[in-house]
Amino acid sequence: MQQARIGATLTATALSAALMPWQGASAEGPHSVSANIGVVSNYIWRGQSQTDDQAAVQGGLDYAHESGFYAGTWASNVDFGDNTSYELDAYLGFAGNITDELGYDLGAVYYAYPDGRDSDFAELAASLSYRWLTAGIAYTVYGQADGAPGVRNDEALYIQGDLYYHASLDFTLPFDLGLSVYGGYTDFEYNDGGNDYAHWGASISREAGDFGTFSLNYDQVGRDTYDDDPKVWVGWNKEF
Repeated sequence: MQQARIGATLTATALSAALMPWQGASAEGPHSVSANIGVVSNYIWRGQSQTDDQAAVQGGLDYAHESGFYAGTWASNVDFGDNTSYELDAYLGFAGNITDELGYDLGAVYYAYPDGRDSDFAELAASLSYRWLTAGIAYTVYGQADGAPGVRNDEALYIQGDLYYHASLDFTLPFDLGLSVYGGYTDFEYNDGGNDYAHWGASISREAGDFGTFSLNYDQVGRDTYDDDPKVWVGWNKEF
């Protein structure tokens, strides 16, 4: 995430979003491994397109242990207007339930752009979920753009000290539909708030058995420094 492309990274539509109370590994054993693949008409992360409003193919691999430990990797094509063509993320964490209705998730994510320049960064994240409400915070602990040649301090984004706050409401609707309403705020370390922004959106999804899960999504950035046009996009995801 260099200064020229604010917000270019993940939610990983797969990670892209609210952390739910941990359900543990399958009843067949303490370990579980799963894979996922998806296609979206626009890869949106924290309100902003990572593909210049074009489609993306995405996928990942996840490991989980019944103790609550999890780890995984996830990838997607991206388009930041330079030579960066793909994103490859790695993450791990520990999640669990404090009570039947209160859950937590503590994790770390490394966002890598192997063919990008000074773009990688890493975050520590924590969230709590209670019934239909999830809220959390992410703190950037490392960013390649910090002190990189040709990048001024007041332009450097996604460096140590950046904060991201988020919350979501998730509901089950009739006809097996799911509704998520969410929002977030990015507080960058540099430029005295000149790059900070809020975003919000909503998603309606439906599982279709062996055909995966389909979604219709809306996202909006609340600052005209960026592309604040409403984004409406569709997605499909299947887990194996």
